[in-house]
Amino acid sequence: MEKIIILDFGSQYTQLIARRLRELQVYSEILPYNSQIDFSDADIQGVILSGSPCSVNDEEFFDVNIASILNEKPVLAICYGAQLAAKNFGGRVEKSEKREYGKAKINISADSIIFKDIDQNTQVWMSHGDTIKELPSQFEVLAQTSSIPVAAYKSKDNAFPNSFFGLQFHPEVTHSLQGIGILENFIKHITKCSQSWTSESFIEDTVTDLKNKLGDDHVILGLSGGVDSTVAAMLLHKAIGPNLTGIFVNNGLLRKNEFEEVLKSYEVLGLNVVGVDATDEFLDELTGVSDPEQKRKIIGRVFIEVFDREAHKMENVKWLAQGTIYPDVIESVSVKGPSATIKSHHNVGGLPEILNLKIVEPLRSLFKDEVRSVGRKLGLAESFIGRHPFPGPGMAIRVLGELTREKLKLNQDADHIYINKLKAAGWYDKIWQAGTILLPVKSVGVMGDERTYEFTVALRAVNSNDGMTAEWTNIPYELLAEISNEIINQVKGINRVVYDISTKPPATIEWE
Repeated sequence: MEKIIILDFGSQYTQLIARRLRELQVYSEILPYNSQIDFSDADIQGVILSGSPCSVNDEEFFDVNIASILNEKPVLAICYGAQLAAKNFGGRVEKSEKREYGKAKINISADSIIFKDIDQNTQVWMSHGDTIKELPSQFEVLAQTSSIPVAAYKSKDNAFPNSFFGLQFHPEVTHSLQGIGILENFIKHITKCSQSWTSESFIEDTVTDLKNKLGDDHVILGLSGGVDSTVAAMLLHKAIGPNLTGIFVNNGLLRKNEFEEVLKSYEVLGLNVVGVDATDEFLDELTGVSDPEQKRKIIGRVFIEVFDREAHKMENVKWLAQGTIYPDVIESVSVKGPSATIKSHHNVGGLPEILNLKIVEPLRSLFKDEVRSVGRKLGLAESFIGRHPFPGPGMAIRVLGELTREKLKLNQDADHIYINKLKAAGWYDKIWQAGTILLPVKSVGVMGDERTYEFTVALRAVNSNDGMTAEWTNIPYELLAEISNEIINQVKGINRVVYDISTKPPATIEWE
């Protein structure tokens, strides 16, 4: 499987680079900038250096030996990566007199394969505070803007064993109107990738790998009713058939009535599914806990304990399957190394030694939209494919602050009204993800002749392709008013509803 390695220096756009390559049917993998790339892997065709919020002139700047990489594979360096290369090879990078951020026009002044079929004056997206003032002798300028002398550059012929291209702008964002073409030129003409990574090829390769890896072993899979675990189940079922047992755990943090509804929906798939109600186990451990990271770790621990107990009820169980997808993996790795505190995921790593099962994650390399594409190729109904994403920790991170059973019920009731209203109005399928967030604040209200002092709930609805970036959904005011009115009238304990209009980035989809 041909692949491009992306070294991440902490840019908010790094995941977008990976997504754009996937759209071009090339597998891409993101690694922290300080990772040792195993170039004995013949599948690696090229390396991309991402942008960064840091400056190459910082005292402790993120550094990498670009020369050693060029000894092995072609390199495309974006923004920070381009500045780092200029500095490493003896060029001059200085703080810009005026930070360049937003749309700009580049003037392509030299012929190069990286700009094949790209307009000479094309719009790009800039986001940098430093400027390359002088290139090292091994490089030559390809493009500039009205305010910066080096908007793109490349290595001179035979300067290195492989080609180098540096871009001061971000081709991965949509504001760079021909950015996807520039990326395609790199993978098609420079790395010579065949662009053959498709849903069909993924299914074929994955099923074969699963058969070889699992053999006749019994596998337990954690089902949630969501698209990730369901697609993972179908891939495993295709590979090992009856040797798969799906276990759906009610952690008490699901949406209202979801446990019963999901169990019924799995009957049509022909899967062997066991329902386990562990509500009290989870909620007893979570009661009074307010720190979101602690919530996640508690849920992860109890989740493993439940599965360990269920696994011992079955014979020949050696594997625990999970619906981990690529954003889970990416967000659980810090570019600053293992000592940094980052968001953890309940289904990524950190398994206690008491769990005597090995882990298999069929979807570990896929983004959310790719999971849906694979699901459709597997023949899953749209009722599964179109389900909104739901966080693994569930309502535990949608009840902000201290978690109590009372607050949990308030948010489940409000969420139930919200989702059903969206469905009735024909808006559910127009939205990528929606849910309610119970805020840890109370406010004064008036109901009838009485004053109230009750909780506030926030409505969240976003549209996205993969969850890496998201825009808030412009739900009609009239529908929002209906939803607000019904929540306040029917959920005793909530007297105020607000609507979240934040994009990701800089905000996130979930609040915790």
